[in-house]
Amino acid sequence: MRKTSAQWLSEFLRHLQGERRLSPHTVAAYGRDLQQLLEFCRQRDIASWDALTGAQLRLFVAERHHQGLSGRSLQRLLSAVRAFYRYLLRAGVASNNPAQGLKAPKSPKRLPKAISADQAVQLVAIEGSEPLTLRDRALLELFYSSGLRLSEIATLDLLQLDLGEGMVRVTGKGSKQRDVPVGSHALTALQLWLDARAAIARPGETAVFVAENGQRLSGRQIERRVAHWARRQGIGQPVYPHMLRHSFASHLLESSGNLRAVQELLGHANLSTTQVYTHLDFQHLAKVYDAAHPRARKRGGA
Repeated sequence: MRKTSAQWLSEFLRHLQGERRLSPHTVAAYGRDLQQLLEFCRQRDIASWDALTGAQLRLFVAERHHQGLSGRSLQRLLSAVRAFYRYLLRAGVASNNPAQGLKAPKSPKRLPKAISADQAVQLVAIEGSEPLTLRDRALLELFYSSGLRLSEIATLDLLQLDLGEGMVRVTGKGSKQRDVPVGSHALTALQLWLDARAAIARPGETAVFVAENGQRLSGRQIERRVAHWARRQGIGQPVYPHMLRHSFASHLLESSGNLRAVQELLGHANLSTTQVYTHLDFQHLAKVYDAAHPRARKRGGA
């Protein structure tokens, strides 16, 4: 039996998740974009994916732009369509890629928001020895110390921490692993939390950060804890996890001027669209980090 357009779309999304191992967030975004394209085809009686022409796709993109979709979102949409048609071409379902050569309008670049170094220090200076207070202090210190993504913190397991070496191994976008240094303040905070964690975590729970019920702290819960402490510590503006990542990058770059090292510490982050990624070994990254990051220096040091 011949597969429908909707069935091919479902197979492609399963391919992205199972074989390409893209993040659930990326797969969901591709799915929303392609579902809207499928609806566009249905409304115009375009019977199959192979029947969609470049002119019709341009009309679809123009409509989405008219509805207020940003240039960046349109670029993501076209990336989804290109990837989908590459999949269809390999499967012999399509004979051409209607997105080939089609470009989205450019959006003005927005500078990432960051808090100052003083505000970052103020944020993590949490008083108290309650277990959940120790957890939140360690959470915030690790965010700012190592510039991790929310997903990397939320999925962090105990085996990924090496407090003796002052390092955390994380799996970022595209299932790529990287080793990131952890500053001395964060190491101290993590050790205090891990000592308290033992009395809270459920047997067999592998997560570094757990909720009061002993189970892994979710991404949404982490977002709420960051926002809570930003208010409680008097930061004076909303703070969210990705802002701490931007702050890490901004402060480290300001101090070191080493864009390529910061880029690798972030895991291929596009600090500059023109910067060619250059591999630097972990020892060199650690030296740049120790010399430049304001929370990496030992207490009592210069």
